[in-house]
Amino acid sequence: MPVGALLCVVGGPTAGRPWSATAARATLRQLAVAAGVRRRFAAHQLRHAHAVGMAREGVPLVVIQRQHANLGITSIYLEGIDSSEIINTVHQRPAPVLPASAGLR
Repeated sequence: MPVGALLCVVGGPTAGRPWSATAARATLRQLAVAAGVRRRFAAHQLRHAHAVGMAREGVPLVVIQRQHANLGITSIYLEGIDSSEIINTVHQRPAPVLPASAGLR
């Protein structure tokens, strides 16, 4: 996995440079206030939301887990997915198919 900034500055004299975590948090909080978000907002919630979105799209947990030392931490993000959604997703998957020649030598 590439190492580097996830977000970069897009304008001004520092364009192209990494967007610092401090600046990102401050900007996102300002945007939340401007949008009328009244609940406490933490930029890390975006990581949680992204993990849930990827899981809903069928991205394997080991891919979602990257950059976390512990798979258990990632699975906490996914606790918000409703059981019926998981069951429906599994039922919608095509059944595994073995080629006719499987096991023949």
